Amino acid sequence: MRQKNDVLVAAELPVTGANFPASACLLATRVRSDQYEGIHAAGVRAEREHVMKPGTVMLLFLFLMPTLSLAQETGGYENPGYHEKPAWFKSSFLDIREDVKEAAGTGKRVMLYFYQDGCPYCAKLLDTNFSQREIAEKTQKYFDVIAINMWGALEVVDLNGKTTHEKDFAAGLKVMFTPTLLFLDEQGKVVLRLNGYYPPHKFSAVIDYVGQHKEKDISFRDFWKARAPSVASGKLHQSPDWLQPPYALDQRKTGKPLLVFFEQKECSACDELHQDILAQEESRKLLSGFDVALFDMWSKTPLTTPDGKVTTAAKWAKTLNVQYVPTLVMFDTTGKEVFRSEAYLRTFHVQSVLDYVLSGAYLKQPNFQRYIQTRADALEAQGVHINLMD
Repeated sequence: MRQKNDVLVAAELPVTGANFPASACLLATRVRSDQYEGIHAAGVRAEREHVMKPGTVMLLFLFLMPTLSLAQETGGYENPGYHEKPAWFKSSFLDIREDVKEAAGTGKRVMLYFYQDGCPYCAKLLDTNFSQREIAEKTQKYFDVIAINMWGALEVVDLNGKTTHEKDFAAGLKVMFTPTLLFLDEQGKVVLRLNGYYPPHKFSAVIDYVGQHKEKDISFRDFWKARAPSVASGKLHQSPDWLQPPYALDQRKTGKPLLVFFEQKECSACDELHQDILAQEESRKLLSGFDVALFDMWSKTPLTTPDGKVTTAAKWAKTLNVQYVPTLVMFDTTGKEVFRSEAYLRTFHVQSVLDYVLSGAYLKQPNFQRYIQTRADALEAQGVHINLMD
């Protein structure tokens, strides 16, 4: 058993040597995450090689002694941001090629789950989605789920055979949100990518779509359109303050960045976004810094894109690979896409997305998660309490 990041570490280290039988040496203690990564990496290397010299075991034991004493004195170091993952997640050596091969051999596919400690949407995925028996059972039926810490230091062998580490692996895949889920087929190709949290009904559809290999017959956006429940207001939330037809998005003269909402009429998440989150004073202030356009992602509304192409809303959404409503796509003053949000987010995160682009912070800090933490800390220092799930 190996639970990462400031939790109980139990690494089975096969041992051979003159004074040691070929058996497992179990090392367990509560350690800080920086200590854990080094200990675990050594343990994984030993497991891979199926050998560990007696002297190495002694060195590891001596290394652990100060932490053991600290744990006894303090009751053990606990990471307040840690969230326990389901026991059925795969315990992987993080050789992704081998994971794909093993999954395919049992008729499954690989789901890579990128997380970070303290992430409320990761907790929501684990608690709300995977707590539903139907979702949990069919996820286990179709997938081997592998957790990867987007800031972690564990060794990873990527699909090209390159040895790297969790945080660099995540950065190379441009993981900007947590959770981010990558669904891999039998050759290791990404079938579908979820950048952020999907509520249970949408997540369940994703599991069916990828698990049943539906990508061979239909795009996910069309699969979801045919399946989506119609529990919503049934209207688009246009505003007279936003861009109006004809939509010549390449002819804007305000000098503002462009924010485009892709939505649909039957969309309860769109209702919540406009009636609650964007109705708040701080949200309205941030929106005023953008040229804003809202389109039904399925409509034939004519428009000219920021780069001068004449098309329709539906065709543009497809070209941009918009998969989920609401999706917010932001462009700089030259018409280049600079950021997008396509997941379920609450007030602070939506406002942070808008401010990330409006303030130009994306030019200085390419990692959105680091920006969010910096922004939250700055607001807290000003006496503004941040509720991430508000």
